[in-house]
Amino acid sequence: MREPAVLFYCQHVLGVGHLVRSLALARALADRFRVVFLNGGPVPRGLPRPEGVEFVDLPPLGFDAMEQLVSRDPRRPLERAQRQRRETILRTFQHVRPRAVMVELFPFGRRKFAGELLPLFEAARTARGHRPLLLSSLRDILTTGRRDQARCDERACTLANRYLNAILVHADPHFARLEESFRPEQYLRVPVHYTGFVVAGAARSPAGCCRRRLIVSAGGGLAGGPLFRAAVEAHALLWGRERLRTTVVAGPFLPQSEWRALGRAARRLEGLELRRSVPDLTTELAGATASVSQCGYNTALEIVRARLPALVVPFSEAGKDEQWIRARRLERLGAVRVLEPERLDGPTLAAEVRALLGFRPSPVALDLGGARRTVAILDEMLDLAGLTPAPTDDQVA
Repeated sequence: MREPAVLFYCQHVLGVGHLVRSLALARALADRFRVVFLNGGPVPRGLPRPEGVEFVDLPPLGFDAMEQLVSRDPRRPLERAQRQRRETILRTFQHVRPRAVMVELFPFGRRKFAGELLPLFEAARTARGHRPLLLSSLRDILTTGRRDQARCDERACTLANRYLNAILVHADPHFARLEESFRPEQYLRVPVHYTGFVVAGAARSPAGCCRRRLIVSAGGGLAGGPLFRAAVEAHALLWGRERLRTTVVAGPFLPQSEWRALGRAARRLEGLELRRSVPDLTTELAGATASVSQCGYNTALEIVRARLPALVVPFSEAGKDEQWIRARRLERLGAVRVLEPERLDGPTLAAEVRALLGFRPSPVALDLGGARRTVAILDEMLDLAGLTPAPTDDQVA
């Protein structure tokens, strides 16, 4: 008997965090299901695609510095790319005939992609025969700092109640719950399942390297410029006394102009290494003395797993408060130290790193089995769906 198919949609626009988490989920799902992965953004070189997952690469879109939607393919204007994406998504849905459709973040985010996702939702809702389950895949904390947040929450709740069969929150509910960052006035009728956090790859034991080393990272790197510039300046202040080697992992999306500027600033600085990207941040952290980073979902989990002295400088511009909330919660648990981004400069960072070297993080017991639990939840839902008739239009309207 052929494995049931899962259609998984992921759109990353600023960094790679959403993509990394979604690929980890797809990898786990592929052990049980046929997984067809709709990829909406550019895939950085060196990021492995899981074996057993079928990829459909849509014309890539993303955000520019002003968070305006842009085509990442210079051969395709934005409107043409959007039209081709809609057609490809619906064609793939009709061809695959999935038993479940999993969409990363929407309708709780990715509002600018509603033009391609609502037709997919409607196609799933009106499919003949066995209607596929429609699920939203969410990180631990949603952004809450937009000026029109109340209106966005109401719109998301309306769409969720109309279309979704379930919401999967990839978090430990003891750390974060959906209602803390999603507060519509109307009642959310959709079942919410907490899967635990999703981590990519296996944890590594400390490598026992004899040289002291600091790892500085910022996920995909698109917004990492201020942190990297401060790290280069801080290294020059630290090297003479601390002899702490610094490796800056810039990330694949750091603008090329900023990457070149970093190279010029780092020239002739002993003990400083610049790397565009690394195959596996987990391995790098296992051999490090300390970490300085932003506080995105994946990096935060890597820090917790490594039990490494860590300083986080959360990205919090343009109303994006998710990293800030996560950082403060980890700080209260004794897992990290926090530097406010408005205080970030070379001398301040150097002082914070000196303090960090004497910091011993508290062990944090978070549920990290999110990938495995997601597979189990979907299996259970499909078993139930196979025993019950598809809902009527009145039930889902």
